[in-house]
Amino acid sequence: MTFCTDWRAVPRSYWGAAVALGNFDGVHRGHAHLLQSLKMARPGCRLGVLTFEPHPRSFFRPQDPPFRLMRPEVRAAALKEQGVSCIVQADFDDAFSHLGAEAFVRDVLIEGLHVAHVACGADFAFGHRREGDVAFLEQLLVEHGVGVSIVPQLADVAGPVSSSRIRRLLQEGYPEKAAELLGRNWAITGEVVKGDQRGRLLGFPTANIALGEHLEPARGVYAVRVQMPDGRLIPGVANLGRRPTINDGRESRLEAHLFDLDEDLYGQILGVELVALLRDEKRFASLEELKTQIAVDAAQAKQVLGKTGG
Repeated sequence: MTFCTDWRAVPRSYWGAAVALGNFDGVHRGHAHLLQSLKMARPGCRLGVLTFEPHPRSFFRPQDPPFRLMRPEVRAAALKEQGVSCIVQADFDDAFSHLGAEAFVRDVLIEGLHVAHVACGADFAFGHRREGDVAFLEQLLVEHGVGVSIVPQLADVAGPVSSSRIRRLLQEGYPEKAAELLGRNWAITGEVVKGDQRGRLLGFPTANIALGEHLEPARGVYAVRVQMPDGRLIPGVANLGRRPTINDGRESRLEAHLFDLDEDLYGQILGVELVALLRDEKRFASLEELKTQIAVDAAQAKQVLGKTGG
């Protein structure tokens, strides 16, 4: 797969691609629908994506709490699974944010990427202060002989499938409903770092992963499946929150206990899939009471995962 972070230096091998535009945070079923529509419109072209990093929302509202559904490298891997062979990840900086709508089409899409066809959602807006809409995009591209597909959002009985809807479901504690829209379980991916070893003292050693730029879902205890670097999928139970019993937390963290696994995980990149929320975050009167509850949580997680093929 071709991956490029500079739209001014796109390799010739990328030219002539059919390109989908968007942030693609989560690479959910709605994104898959957009990409499939593009494939059908131009079956003879390489399938490409133009996306942005950082997310424009992060650029314009840096004070907002983290909200991302996936890290950029995880997004790239998910797009590859959808058949995308070329990704241009444009650097969304101050200069790019001031690029006018007409300049975006001319400089980026035509002279930079040399697109053969473009697809986007009906609500796509672009250019400085979002001055360009899909009608303007289509007008400009047609003038340059480029095909355009404006793809209606995929929807179900509850409404359009969108990243914002998935974020809301996760924050409300419904990872299984979010998974239906994603087409897979939502995962927090990150490096295992050293904690305070308290989980090991309680008899349940954990892999500690910072949330980083990930959205913080509902705090509590989850049944999880953990994606290992070698492809294994290990069942487990995880606490996500500020550990009120230990009372050291101003920052939420993810602590996953992997069942029947005794390996050194420090420094490894794991993907922790949230399968089901077992209970909300709770303060216990003592560490012994917490230890008892963790055993109950682990047993419940095994039961849940057993029913879901874990």
